[in-house]
Order: sequence, then structure tokens, then C-alpha cells
Amino acid sequence: MAVTAGMLNTSHIGYTDASTQESWQTDMSDFKFVPDYTMYANQFSFLGVPLCADISASSADLAILGVPYDLATSGRPGTRSGPTAIRQASANLRWEEARWPWSFNLADRLSAVDCGDVMYPFGDSPAFVAALEDTASEIVTSGKTLLSFGGDHFVALPLIRAHYPTYGPVALIHFDAHTDTDPDGGVYDHGAMFHHACEEGLLDEEHSVQVGIRTSYPVDDHPFTVLDADWVCSHEPSEVAARIIEIVGDRSAYVSFDIDCLDPAYAPGTGTPVVGGVSSNAALQIIRCLAPLNLIGMDIVEVSPAYDKSEITALAAATLGLEFMYLKASQL
Repeated sequence: MAVTAGMLNTSHIGYTDASTQESWQTDMSDFKFVPDYTMYANQFSFLGVPLCADISASSADLAILGVPYDLATSGRPGTRSGPTAIRQASANLRWEEARWPWSFNLADRLSAVDCGDVMYPFGDSPAFVAALEDTASEIVTSGKTLLSFGGDHFVALPLIRAHYPTYGPVALIHFDAHTDTDPDGGVYDHGAMFHHACEEGLLDEEHSVQVGIRTSYPVDDHPFTVLDADWVCSHEPSEVAARIIEIVGDRSAYVSFDIDCLDPAYAPGTGTPVVGGVSSNAALQIIRCLAPLNLIGMDIVEVSPAYDKSEITALAAATLGLEFMYLKASQL
């Protein structure tokens, strides 16, 4: 199933509650796609790729998953609306068959589906974690690369847990203004999940790297290599990528991109903005240079549409996601 800009025939779909959820999921297989390259209509999925209700029956290379959760946030809420905003912003990207500067059409090398959003009882964090781990595990064990859109950054923890049975401890490539390794953070805390991931043995600490950090952390007692914002901004993106590749080596690597790694000038729509960050162009160039690595998955988090301006944060997140898809396609 190739990446296809699409329009859905939803005439047979109506409102459904929990009692009719199973029937609704079955009906999703009846969705029909026809070409639609507009930037304003029928935007039901990321880039307009086909929706998928049964990942085990799909032959796609990559699966997209929305994670609308923000109960672990410490500041401004609203990232639960991030997945929808990113999908809508992606309409600005789906018309370009071969995205600059790539020289090939994405659909010729990579097939993708959108699995929609993780469903869970609102306000129930334990149920959310279980639902996300189960959904992500199903995607990963089916052999597909998972690209997730959050949600606050806590969602990275259950996502990495879902990758662990297949890949073991993974090298973390973490783009952020914050290290998110607070040892005093709670069980559900978007500033502590990588501390918990280390405690659970999910990460290969020696080969993990954090990029763009510009808030305080215990420098002398820290599990990861840090490329802080000043260092990153004073070096060429290719040099930053080379250092990341050197640190990660041949390990299976998971990319977690907090949109506040970008300077607020490029990404104002986030919960905890910090000035002095990376430009969107530099971030894209760094991602583009990571082709030598074994990248097994990526999440893009902390997009809060209520604080966005002209959708530029959501568009940055969507573009980073598309860049990751091209990167994976270049490896096929």
C-alpha cells in the first residue's frame, strides 16, 4: 500500500460510542481513497495517507500514531490536541511529490498508514499507558517503523517500553530544551520519564545523546552525552549529526523530538518554551544527516496548538515527521 493522498467516503460512518466501537472499527475497512491534493479538504490523516484499523493486515513500511495525552504536563496544557494540529498542518506538505532536497518521490520507496489516535478513558493515566503500550507494541512487532505524534513528552516512556521487547535497550537521540531526567519526578511526569526509562533498563545510556539542552541538569551525574544549545548553534548541522552518529554507533536508535528544542521564534506553540534554541532548518538538516544510523522509531511531542501562531509549530512538527519518513525511505 503506497503513500497516497486521499479522500474518504464516510457517508456510512456516524457517531459511535463505546458500545458500537467494534462495529465502527470493522467499517473502517470500507474507506475508499481517491486523489485529493488540496491543502484544505479531506485531511483525515497525516499527509492524507490511508487510515488503518488492522495493522497486522497492512503491508505498510511505516505506521503513524497519534497520542492525545497531556495529563503529565507541568506547565501550559493543550498538547492533547497536538496530533490533530500536526495532521492538519501536514496538508501543506502533501502536494509535493518529491520534497526538496530529496531527489525521489516518497511513495516510490515507502508505504505508510495512519492508525489514528490511541483511545483511552479520559483522565485515566494508568489506562492510557496500557493502551499506548499495547497499540505501539502491535505496530512494532508487526515489523513496521512507528512515527508518533504527541501529546506531552511523557508519552515517550510507554513508546520506548513498546520497542524494548524487539530491540532491547535502545540508544536515545533526544532533541529538547530540557533533559527530562528529574529523579524526583512522579510516575506521570513529562520531566522525569527518561530517568524512569534508565531505571527500567530501557536505554543504552552510553550511546544516548541529548541535543539542544539549555536548562539546568546535574552535569557531573548525568546518564547521557549532552550537546547543549550553544554548542549545537555554533556548529554546522552536519557536524552535529556527525557527533550524534559517533555517539550512537551501530546501536538501534530511537528519536524523541520535543518541539521546544526549537527556539520559540520557530515553535511558540509549546508548553514550556525556552529561548536560545535551534532553528527549524538546522533541525531538519541534522535529521537528514542521520541516514547512517539504525533508526527504529520516532516521536514528536509537546505541540500545543492553543499557543501556536499561524500553525508554524504544527507545521514544523509535521515537516520533521515527513523528514523522518524520507530518511527511512532513503534506507530502503
